[in-house]
Amino acid sequence: MGFLDHLEDLRWTLIKCAAVFAVFVTAIAYFVDDFAGVLSMPLEKVRADFPKMNTELITNSPMGVFSVIIDICLIGGLVLSLPFFLFFIGQFIAPALTKRELKVLLPTCASALLLFLGGSTFGYFILTPSTIRVSYELNQLLHYTVMWTADRYYSLLMWLVLGMGAAFEFPLLIVLAVYMGLIEVATLRKYRRHAIVVIFIIAAVVTPTPDPFNQTLFALPLIVLYEIAIFVGAQLKRRRKDEIIET
Repeated sequence: MGFLDHLEDLRWTLIKCAAVFAVFVTAIAYFVDDFAGVLSMPLEKVRADFPKMNTELITNSPMGVFSVIIDICLIGGLVLSLPFFLFFIGQFIAPALTKRELKVLLPTCASALLLFLGGSTFGYFILTPSTIRVSYELNQLLHYTVMWTADRYYSLLMWLVLGMGAAFEFPLLIVLAVYMGLIEVATLRKYRRHAIVVIFIIAAVVTPTPDPFNQTLFALPLIVLYEIAIFVGAQLKRRRKDEIIET
């Protein structure tokens, strides 16, 4: 295929991704009330431990409700569209890959999807309720009245869910770097302590509350995934050496 043909394929790939995203956003906008109820589950989970907690979200500006709807549609549309994005991108790059590279593409896309969903699930069910619980307890300690705005809540939820989903892609990047020979497993092991410090720094920046509990809660899964990435990278390296010896 010529350069212009590749550009045409890329254009159609982007159009298909945009179309799928638009379909999901439209569907979520139509059922926005039901979807908002699903996204309020972390808030209700904390309320179960604090019966006096006021979980009624408010808006403090005429345009606040529009920000809320946009956040809800973006969260749902992006998460639901992700498998289709990966499929369309895989279709686009597959013709340019060798048979060996194609064998890597499918597990890579599947791993990327599972890691993102795993991170998003962790952010939704664990990190978000934990953040809300700490915030509420601090408000109670200082005798403040809790009245959270809807746009701030959904922005927080989007930040934690999508941010955690993206953070869980971290080990996959390490494995790919090892597979392509950009970094050695021995280097990853040597600088393990440095990596842990960097992970905690990232946790301190990303988590919306300054308490060490939430920072540790954010960092621990990434540390575990870092160790898994080292193990998987070592296995890939060993398998690659065996293939070279056989050939």
